[in-house]
Amino acid sequence: MPFTVKIGPSALEDLERIRVFDRRRIVQAINEQLTHNPTAKTRNRKLLIEVQAPFTYDLPLWELRVEDFRVFYHVDADVVFVRAIRAKPPHQTTEQVL
Repeated sequence: MPFTVKIGPSALEDLERIRVFDRRRIVQAINEQLTHNPTAKTRNRKLLIEVQAPFTYDLPLWELRVEDFRVFYHVDADVVFVRAIRAKPPHQTTEQVL
């Protein structure tokens, strides 16, 4: 059973600030990786524990890595809520990006 993905208003604003080429890759990764089993830990998905985020979310918070970008989301029943999309330079930690 596929999950429904809902991108929140703040995540949409984040997407609008990203250049079109990268935006397409991010949306494609969201559609490919978060519609089926979004709570499985993989090389590009991890559970964030004890992270304080400046946006509203339900626990647990997950991170999807899409090259130099991070998609932050949480899952409720069969719906994936994307809360933020941020660029992550190599020298910064996840906490610094949030």
